[in-house]
Formats: sequence, structure tokens, C-alpha cells
Amino acid sequence: MAHMPFHLPEKQAAFSTDTSPDAPPEGERWSSWDGATHGPKPRPDWVITQLGAVDADLGVLKTGKEADVHVLRRWVPGTDRVVTMAAKRYRSGDHRLFHRDSGYLEGRRVRKSREMRAMARRTDFGKQVIAGQWAMAEFDALRRLWELELPVPYPVQLDETEMLMEFVGDVGGETPVAAPRLVQTRPEPDLLADLFEQLRRAMLTLAHHGWTHGDLSPYNVLVHEDRLVLIDWPQVVDVIGNPKGFEFLERDALTMTTWFRRKGLEVDDGELVADLVAEATARF
Repeated sequence: MAHMPFHLPEKQAAFSTDTSPDAPPEGERWSSWDGATHGPKPRPDWVITQLGAVDADLGVLKTGKEADVHVLRRWVPGTDRVVTMAAKRYRSGDHRLFHRDSGYLEGRRVRKSREMRAMARRTDFGKQVIAGQWAMAEFDALRRLWELELPVPYPVQLDETEMLMEFVGDVGGETPVAAPRLVQTRPEPDLLADLFEQLRRAMLTLAHHGWTHGDLSPYNVLVHEDRLVLIDWPQVVDVIGNPKGFEFLERDALTMTTWFRRKGLEVDDGELVADLVAEATARF
């Protein structure tokens, strides 16, 4: 949701109203850094790892079928160390929609045959396993893509089904302002061409490593300071391992070229798809 300001609610004021002996002196909870799975090193300087840090939820940024994204602030009481992050919280098996899961999950594996059977049958337990797989799949994808210097948010940590990651937007003012989605922008011709080139390079790098986004559209691409940032990676697809991998790759390409062409940029669908296929199959 672009350009939405977030105000600190009264319940999230500087000092905690929780009087229990284990409550933090400020914020809503102690930092969940300890015990979580962490993002890749070297970490950006803004990541707060101190165990004495506290967190406060500033409100909902985006709601979705599989997860909701909140704005979360983390700071170290008594210091000037503060950071604003996006908190993606996956829905439980009882509250998510699984209509798209089967196609994306092909090619993924879990170690225990019981879990695989439960996933296939969509039992309650199987849905919980799938929910965990979505969260871990996105976090793992972001870690690997960040290490490849692709334009994705930095994944800070994963704690069960809550993933904290870089907030893409303006955090310099009193209230954070999220970067707009590509679909909400109207770039001038020169910038439009540059954005497409950024997209093309990112997709080629992905294909070279055997992946495609799987659900790429102008709705899950952000534009921040004339730079594309690709978001929403839980369904990342192994192009070779997934029987429908090349279908997903082609769909991603056609969805994006269609948007750019409608904005006035002459792009060749077939050329981009052919280049992506060539990169994806170059190692075989």
C-alpha cells in the first residue's frame, strides 16, 4: 500500500504499560532476535542485534491471502539505535487459502514422508507444514538473492511464521512512507526504459541460477528512488525441478512486458522469454 503514513498508536507509546516482571521497559515486546534464524552476513549497519532491544507494531501495511505485512519498529532503549522494518506474518493453516499451493510446491521436498503425505492430502497438519514451508521458502530465497546482489529487501530474521525484513521506502520523517508499487507509477520514458533494463537484468540473473519469481507482476515490484525492488517470494520456483517451471518463467516475463508495453515502451516478449530460457538451461 503505497505512500501510507503510520502513526504510533497510544498503546505503543514509548513506555510499556505491561506491569509483569518480564515485560520490556518500553515497546510491546522484547526483540525477537534471540532464537530466530538470521539473515546473511555481512549484515547492513542498520540491523539491530542487541538482546536488550524492544519492538513495537506500528500498523498494517498490506493484507494478503497468505500473509499480512505490518510495519515494525525496533530500538534500543536509552540510545539512538532505531530501525523500521516490514514484518510479514504468515497465516495459520486454518486461515490461509491454499488454492495455488500445489503447482508452486512441486519440486520442493521435506525430509519426513509423513509430512509429505499430509501436504498431499491437505490435512490440518499438512496445511501447517505448508505454511511453514512458505515462510522458510521466502526467507531462504531472500537470503540467497541478497547474496547475489539482486534487488530484494534484506531479510533480517525468521521466527516461526514471522519474517522481518528491510522496509522499502522513506523512514527519515516522523512517519514511515512505503515505496509505491510499479503499477502505481507513471515513469517518464527514460526512467521507464531504465526500469525495464533493471528488471531484465534481475530476471536473467534469476534464470541463470535456475529460478523464477513465480508470481511476478507490477503489484509486487516496488520503485524506490528510481530503483526496482522485487518483493513477495514465497512461491519462488525452481525452473528445472518444477514440471511447470518454464510455464511460470514465461508467465512472469509476459506479465511484466505487457505492463511496460502498455506504458509506451517497445519490448519484445519473445526475445525476453528466449533469453531467460537460454540462461536457465545453460548449465545443462
